[in-house]
Amino acid sequence: MNSIFKGDVATARGRALAWVDSLFIDHSILRLLWSNWAAVSPNRLYRSNHPTPQRIRRAYRRYGVRTLINLRGVTQTGSYALSRDAALKLGMEVHDLSLESRGAPHKDRIFRLFDIFAHMRGPGLIHCKSGADRAGLAAGLFVMFEGGTAAAALRQLSLRFGHIKQAKTGILDAFFLRYQREGEGRKPFLDWVRDDYDEAALKRDFHASGLANFIDEKVLHHE
Repeated sequence: MNSIFKGDVATARGRALAWVDSLFIDHSILRLLWSNWAAVSPNRLYRSNHPTPQRIRRAYRRYGVRTLINLRGVTQTGSYALSRDAALKLGMEVHDLSLESRGAPHKDRIFRLFDIFAHMRGPGLIHCKSGADRAGLAAGLFVMFEGGTAAAALRQLSLRFGHIKQAKTGILDAFFLRYQREGEGRKPFLDWVRDDYDEAALKRDFHASGLANFIDEKVLHHE
């Protein structure tokens, strides 16, 4: 990911470059008035697009958020540096985990997310860039970890959040649908992930629409 931000946010110049990078290269100017905020489980877990420092402070004060879970992984963007700095200054836990948005979910990352959810100081806030796909996957996984159904998990991957299931991002829907077909009602979700889930088979069997991909990647600029 290209970035003009090369330092940290400790200096005035560095912070200014972080904001320029965040606003115009990482497209956070489009997120200033739109947070894609929702409660996955009130008082336990919330979701959003990549939050600005102001939005993190608001989540801390209004919703009691104490853990920030960044699903984009560690990046050199100004958005990453600014949000991490804001969260740490508030004493929040910060976790970085790179989830797939257009590929089959990785087993090891599913289990790492389970561990984060199990031990975090709640409530937590999960975010990716737009809050549509990786946030939807993580929210759906939370639902499954809590004993919910695949149908309930799939509601976290909806057009309401900007998720387009006909595009490559639809492989996330296919993941939950595969568990619904192969294991639901017969085998606990994490046991199915560990013993039966085949990432290569999911990738092989899923097919996306070219038009939906164009809208998702070129018009909406989802990662």
